[in-house]
Amino acid sequence: MSKIHASAIIHDGAELASDVEIGPFCVIGEHVSIGAGTRLEAHVVVDGHTQIGKNNRIYSFSSIGCAPQDKKYAGEPTRLVIGDGNTIFQNVTISTGTAQDDGVTMIGDDNWIMAYVHIAHDCKIGSHTIFANNTTLAGHVHIGDWVILGGFTTVHQFCKIAPHAMTAFTAAVAQDVPPFVMAAGNRAVPNGINSEGLKRRGFSSEQITHIKRAYKMLYRQGLPFAEAKAAIETQVTDQPELQAFLDFFAQSTRGIIR
Repeated sequence: MSKIHASAIIHDGAELASDVEIGPFCVIGEHVSIGAGTRLEAHVVVDGHTQIGKNNRIYSFSSIGCAPQDKKYAGEPTRLVIGDGNTIFQNVTISTGTAQDDGVTMIGDDNWIMAYVHIAHDCKIGSHTIFANNTTLAGHVHIGDWVILGGFTTVHQFCKIAPHAMTAFTAAVAQDVPPFVMAAGNRAVPNGINSEGLKRRGFSSEQITHIKRAYKMLYRQGLPFAEAKAAIETQVTDQPELQAFLDFFAQSTRGIIR
């Protein structure tokens, strides 16, 4: 049975699963749906056309499904879709999409989103990510699975950060970050690969060695990008983990960090 604090304001049109918990002074809008096992602490606002899945926990003063911070937004019924098992800490803001993109901001499953993070309109977030405090994503940013963003990371609009990549504290990302790569600095540049993260996720020492060699071809041997890419292509058959590089290169729109 739902546990809804008497001070919460919930629109009659909102759809809440039977065991949702809503804390004091929360405000839930008309076009919101919240799945089973999800818990909102005090003073959470959920608005817009927002769908929240199961077993999420959202902490105080977060604003979920707020209008895009985009002057072109004209009140279109754009959406926010959040998956299952996410933890969203205090003062996080997540906007719905815009009509200039596909109209949907999306967040996957099992993400750990720390205090004061901002996820702007039309962002696409995978699963199993960690966003440290004060991470800020501009509009239309794509973040792959298992990405870790260090505290105060900022990401320019339309950038992509590939699966298993990582950013350092205060990284300012203005181009796309390939898979497995660690990015650091303002503007962010490559700074090795996320070896420890790969170990924790079950990559073998042999696979990690292959990824390190591909990284060196891409960044340490002075090869033009086209030549480095071609060299990686020749090794994919025997080292299939390198296919992630090629898939990402095909999707990159802002060029990769150099």
